[in-house]
Amino acid sequence: RRGSRGREPSSTPPPLPPSLAGRPPVGRPACAMGNQESLSREEIHSIANFNRKDITRLYNRFRTLDADGSGQLDPQEILGVQELAENPLVQRVISVFDKDNSGTVSFLEFLLGLAKLTAGTEEERKLEFAFSIYDVNKDGFISNGDLFQVMKMMVGENLGEVQLQQLVDRQIVSADQDGDGKLSFEEFKDAVQNIGVAEQLNLDFMKSY
Repeated sequence: RRGSRGREPSSTPPPLPPSLAGRPPVGRPACAMGNQESLSREEIHSIANFNRKDITRLYNRFRTLDADGSGQLDPQEILGVQELAENPLVQRVISVFDKDNSGTVSFLEFLLGLAKLTAGTEEERKLEFAFSIYDVNKDGFISNGDLFQVMKMMVGENLGEVQLQQLVDRQIVSADQDGDGKLSFEEFKDAVQNIGVAEQLNLDFMKSY
């Protein structure tokens, strides 16, 4: 018989975090994300789209990305997700995943974020995620400054700041239906309805994991 030092690694997958071992009951506090924040009914339903096997695979992937074993992913560790690293807006994606603004992403935040990008997610949820990408200061509106920052990430040095500002101004004016100088979610939806934003946010991550 082998001693404890000679045991072969177990093939049993690591246990899930306690909060995900079973479905959290609707209306009751679920796993905290860093500041005792509870899940909303909508968030619980989004996680319910994953079966236990999906969650186990994602948890294994999370542990692999968590190089320092802290239980939180920092921005550099999240860049290990190839599908996200190739996106010029990856820093904004990370910010949207980071619901409690801690600067890192917990497994629950990771799961909730991916749930909004997977194939089969309702178009409205994907549009909400896209809106969040542009709502840099998380005030519920896309301001001229918000749009400038995000578009700067997208175009890089291919457009001068004056030209970029002119482009941003035109976009805001054309989409701002009530003339308040910023875009609400409804105005954003109307502005992007013909460009397939939801389809562009499909991330078939389960094939990779």
